[in-house]
Amino acid sequence: MPYQIIVCGGLAPDPLQTLEPVFDPAKPSLKNELMLPAVFDPWAAHALYEAGRLAKEHPGTLVRVVSLAPKAKLQQVMMTVAQKLPFELAALDGPGGGFTDSGAVAAALAAAIAAMPDLDRSRLLLFGGWESATRGAGAVMQRVAERLGITEQFLAVDELSVEADGALRIKERIEGGRHQISRCSGPPAMLAWATGSLPEPPNHPQTGMANMRVIMPALQKARPVALEPGIEYLRTALPAAVRQTRVVKDVPAAEIAREIAEWIRQ
Repeated sequence: MPYQIIVCGGLAPDPLQTLEPVFDPAKPSLKNELMLPAVFDPWAAHALYEAGRLAKEHPGTLVRVVSLAPKAKLQQVMMTVAQKLPFELAALDGPGGGFTDSGAVAAALAAAIAAMPDLDRSRLLLFGGWESATRGAGAVMQRVAERLGITEQFLAVDELSVEADGALRIKERIEGGRHQISRCSGPPAMLAWATGSLPEPPNHPQTGMANMRVIMPALQKARPVALEPGIEYLRTALPAAVRQTRVVKDVPAAEIAREIAEWIRQ
């Protein structure tokens, strides 16, 4: 059965950059945020690669990416992401980064998905990152699914396979370094991906050119989105670097652990 796979993913600053927060009670941001190079969120990228694999295995499957980000930066990032695999883009022109409220982001993404004219919920698989490289809230995908009425939700997914009867076999991470195997009879379902097991696909310029013929009009029609403020920030700062070193000999491990715990409490 061909699926409709919708991947929710935003942008993140290139991890090789030095990030410095700038405090503004109304709108915190990063220093020189508009100048920082961006990448597609790594967590969402895993979801996108898994969507591409599933689309290859099930001909006729449509992959769409729904992204909320500043339009200019999204266009730059899509020039690279478009070369990985075929997909369509639904773009929302709005603020991105780690200072947006997960509830407001989920509402905007869910509204964009629900408005798709050819949406077939009986074939819908909603993909996204378990967390994000910017916010790490781990709540956006669940909120999107709830707004769309999708009750079959799977978090920290590492593996998805389709059985002969069309059921989905899903491998999720749980505590203790173990995995839980779940079986879902079929779509609609939401899968928030962890790292998965697929490597990053190589760039394919022909795929990129074909994708950009669809992506550029989508970017031009990107609907502006103003997110409702849902969080009040009292302070933003880099974590303080603290280092206190003491060289000791012949001290039992229990005593060292006790001293470390006491230092943390202080």
